[in-house]
Amino acid sequence: MCIALPPPDESRFSLLQIEAGLTLIAIAAAFAWPGLGSKWFSSVEHAFRRLARREGVSVGVVGLLALVLRLAILPIHAIPVPSTPDDFSNLLAADTFAHGRLTNPTPAMWVHFESIHVDMKPTYMSMYFPAEGLALAAGKVLFGQPWFGVLITGSLMCAALCWMLQGWLPPSWALLGGLIAILRLSLFSYWENTYHTGGTIAALGGALVLGAFPRFVKRPCAPHGLLMASGVVLLGITRPYEGVLLCLPITVGLIHWLWTAKNRPRGASGIRILAPGLILLIAGVVWMGYYDSRVFGSALKLPYTVNRATYALAPYFVWQQPHPEPAYRHEEMRRFYRVNELYDYYRVHSRSGYPKITLIKAVRGVVFFTGMALIPPLFMLPWAVRDRHIRFLVLCLVVLAFGMAIQIYLFPHYLAPFTAALYAVGLQAMRHLWQWRPGHQNVGMTMTRFLVSICVLMTVVRLFDKQLHCPVPARPVSTWVCNWFGPDHFDRERETVQRRLEQLSGSHLAIVRYSPDHDPIDEWVYNAADIEGSKVIWARAMDEAQDKELIRYYANRKIWLVQPDSPQHEIEPYPVSKSETKSNP
Repeated sequence: MCIALPPPDESRFSLLQIEAGLTLIAIAAAFAWPGLGSKWFSSVEHAFRRLARREGVSVGVVGLLALVLRLAILPIHAIPVPSTPDDFSNLLAADTFAHGRLTNPTPAMWVHFESIHVDMKPTYMSMYFPAEGLALAAGKVLFGQPWFGVLITGSLMCAALCWMLQGWLPPSWALLGGLIAILRLSLFSYWENTYHTGGTIAALGGALVLGAFPRFVKRPCAPHGLLMASGVVLLGITRPYEGVLLCLPITVGLIHWLWTAKNRPRGASGIRILAPGLILLIAGVVWMGYYDSRVFGSALKLPYTVNRATYALAPYFVWQQPHPEPAYRHEEMRRFYRVNELYDYYRVHSRSGYPKITLIKAVRGVVFFTGMALIPPLFMLPWAVRDRHIRFLVLCLVVLAFGMAIQIYLFPHYLAPFTAALYAVGLQAMRHLWQWRPGHQNVGMTMTRFLVSICVLMTVVRLFDKQLHCPVPARPVSTWVCNWFGPDHFDRERETVQRRLEQLSGSHLAIVRYSPDHDPIDEWVYNAADIEGSKVIWARAMDEAQDKELIRYYANRKIWLVQPDSPQHEIEPYPVSKSETKSNP
């Protein structure tokens, strides 16, 4: 039996180029016809402001709209297919949690199951912090599909961003920020269309912290303290490094407030206000320590550390030296850690590499959040950053910039805890653009209207990208961060093979043999939490003796040879003799 799979689609045009062209047209039109469409826009803005004044309703509308719109486009852009190591690693955590366990015992024959971003020892589990796995597990348990956990956290993220912005900006601009978050983050970005990174959860946590902070210092109360503590806990179980960067200025701000403010809580009243949040923080730390002890063998061993110590060469920070190369058992894993990861390290440490890579990281982060349409308001940043109302948020972003400058790698989800701060500063710049009147003409107002309209228009274009012959490129992964449109479905060959094997009777062992030049990111060897109970087990081909031992161990299964790099991605029955399939007594 052979399973032939179709070749993947190739992109022809760049959606980012289309957006850039529309942005240039919008700028030119605003200068040429500064009153264009003002009557229609004014009527829409009047209704918009009426909704914005009802702040609680606005938050609910943003969250519900993010949920409903993504569900509405499922017939066109279906539930995403897992395809990257991060996806499968978090799905392993989700499957583990969904079965009521924190981790899994190291499986027999584990050397054949080793894979990127998965720990095999001391236990078999995802290397990542648990928040994303918990959200995926909730989606799996409640709705039968892990991705619904991502969908819900994305909706909560948009609602929380709107709520946070209400604490820093006028209500109409806060509502606009929530709607922009739906268009640029919730519908098509890779934060909501993959199973990895925890971008939506970290952004939710950051929004809770930054939204509760000004409310708490203005009117101290237990609910605001609890919301702030909840955000800190979410950051701690998703992206703690960036969470610490965000919490540093928050902590300094709280200490300054406690030292100088007249409304600071005192005595028993202060204990009632502060105690719930402090208890939640302590509970979060204790639970994370317990999780680490169960999964990684010690309460002081954080996620990432065991996996990186076992497999990685490249460090995370610019002053660190590469680790000694471990004894890899699989060439694909050696190539991933020795070539793919270490390449960026050496680029940063080349003669002119650090300034160049730092600039690339900055552009990559900015363009993810702005695309092309929202870049023009950034020219107003010199005026926006001097505004007293957002000065604290500017300080937060300065801390973020320093923290990212000392890291070697940067993907947009690293910035997720600061999403709310980035939106607030960007919207403040947009407010300055709105008020810009060169020659006493409403050029800035019209330009702002056009740019927001482009965001809406590009959402429609993105829905029908394939029909317009401009699908989003699937590879390399870096193309995802150069536009806000997220990945299309790609790398579906493994899923197709998995589903067809599951339709056959009996249980199966798929032994994967790669070509020497196989892309290690395109990994096929991932398994569920209960490997022995799985209908299909994926394993790596090794040398002849080890493969025979694996086949004897799983003699009760149908054995398949999978060669992902063959012209048709074919699979076929594994050529073994009867003697090789006899189990050991």
